[in-house]
Amino acid sequence: MRHTGRVRLARRRLGALVLGLLVATIAQAQGLTWDDGLRDDAPDRYTVVRGDTLWDIAGRFLRHPWQWPEVWQVNPQIENPHLIYPGDTVTLHDCGGRPCLGLERGRNVVRLSPEMRAVPRREAIAPIPLETVRPFLRDHRVVGDPESLGELAYVVAGDDGRLISGAGDRFYARGRVPAGGRVGIYRPGERYRDEASGELLGLELESVGEARRVRQEEDIAVLEATRASREIRNDDVLLPLEAGFPAAGFQPRAPSQSIDGRILAVPDGVRFFGRRQMVALDRGSRDGLAPGHVLAVERRGELVDDPRSGEMLRLPGEEAGLVMVVRAFEKMSYGLVMRASRPLAVGDRLHNPRPALGTAQR
Repeated sequence: MRHTGRVRLARRRLGALVLGLLVATIAQAQGLTWDDGLRDDAPDRYTVVRGDTLWDIAGRFLRHPWQWPEVWQVNPQIENPHLIYPGDTVTLHDCGGRPCLGLERGRNVVRLSPEMRAVPRREAIAPIPLETVRPFLRDHRVVGDPESLGELAYVVAGDDGRLISGAGDRFYARGRVPAGGRVGIYRPGERYRDEASGELLGLELESVGEARRVRQEEDIAVLEATRASREIRNDDVLLPLEAGFPAAGFQPRAPSQSIDGRILAVPDGVRFFGRRQMVALDRGSRDGLAPGHVLAVERRGELVDDPRSGEMLRLPGEEAGLVMVVRAFEKMSYGLVMRASRPLAVGDRLHNPRPALGTAQR
């Protein structure tokens, strides 16, 4: 058994070493130089504090936080080097002529005493503010084929003939509801279409609550509402709840494919918005987008009158912010606005971020 354990440990260390060498090779080939991308005031060392996010830390060193993977140096001596905890120190150093960011694990001081105490488990910092993302992802879903809703169970009545139900109430649905666990209760919302082609990109489903199945009698299910953010109405549909979304999927990086899209909408209905608001994008997994991809937002230029011809002209757009993809469906995505230098608007253009060469010197 000891031999097997040593073999497994050796394999893990070898794998970490290979990964570290791979990242270092990529950094050498494609990474930043000391003269571009780094902030003028980038520190040599930064100690992580509770409340930091990976995006915040990257922004302390880089003018473009999404370039974090280009300078992150995996330390094969550290278990889970991609996880960063409060108390750890991120260091800026030289890797063969290019800047690298490394990690030094914090040292925890433990006082011995006759009493046994539970040591709280350390929680790694999140890549982005998950308190903004989690509720949204729980309450919004997109289906690519609205016709598929006809196959789902749907609410037909409240208890005692009531049409509206809330948390703690029983209600009835027609269709097969899986036994055990909970189901989500959803209401069809916005139909998103491509602005140019008119193609249906998806139908948004908005959560109104959750329920558990009490029993099933032929095609009628009896359910009890366990959570309700709004009233539960007839014709709301039931879907199994989705599993949680791993925070590790939100590592900031640029898309590997060329993206040219638009901001479709803001789910709460406003037209103008800013930092840390969720937006719907008209590009999805079929276009190469995945969680963690960062896109630049180009503010749509104004329409002006040509003083000679009288025709309407649209002025060139201006870079106005950054959006990170947090959920990618086939034809569209949801994103979180990470940076906004001016108010953003529905219809603004999305494209691959352009690393601007600067004059930062070391």
